[in-house]
Amino acid sequence: MWIYEKRMEYPVNVKNKDLKLAKAIMAQYGGPDSELSAAIRYLSQRYTMPTGKTKALLTDIGTEELAHVEMIAALVYQLTRGATPKEMKAAGLEGGFAQHDNAIYPADANGVPWTAAYVQSTGDPVTDIHEDMAAEQKARTVYEHLISLTEDHDVKDVLKFLWQREIVHFQRFGEALVQVQDHYQNKHIFYDCK
Repeated sequence: MWIYEKRMEYPVNVKNKDLKLAKAIMAQYGGPDSELSAAIRYLSQRYTMPTGKTKALLTDIGTEELAHVEMIAALVYQLTRGATPKEMKAAGLEGGFAQHDNAIYPADANGVPWTAAYVQSTGDPVTDIHEDMAAEQKARTVYEHLISLTEDHDVKDVLKFLWQREIVHFQRFGEALVQVQDHYQNKHIFYDCK
């Protein structure tokens, strides 16, 4: 069951409007390597993990990624709060505005809607954990690019927090990969490559 605290994992308090930056940050809301993609990926893959520890890890990280979706949505919303249609158009957000006004919608920085096709879940724990490690590295890289696009301390602070979490998740998945490989070695399970 869920226990929801009515506060974000990390506070988002942006004071200045920056629609172009908001558009770029959408990459982490609805893009292929976004927080939403990560949450769905990990919460789907957990079922085929061979140990309780690796299932729990994917559940925990997948759930945390949902909290990151909330943070990214808050960032985008606060960066666009009060924007006029003219400002939205100038920032290249007129398509999103036409369909969604100033509402948050899961799409990438180019306005391409999020799709489940972004999510991999193969049923092979080793393959899936490698996918997860790559996903965390790609997200880390995107955060580094986003951080370089702004001088706004309020935004940078949140992006740096999220960047750090990508590093921690990568490390935890690395540990999980070792656990899964040890599990298979100790059980003397070998794959039949027919």
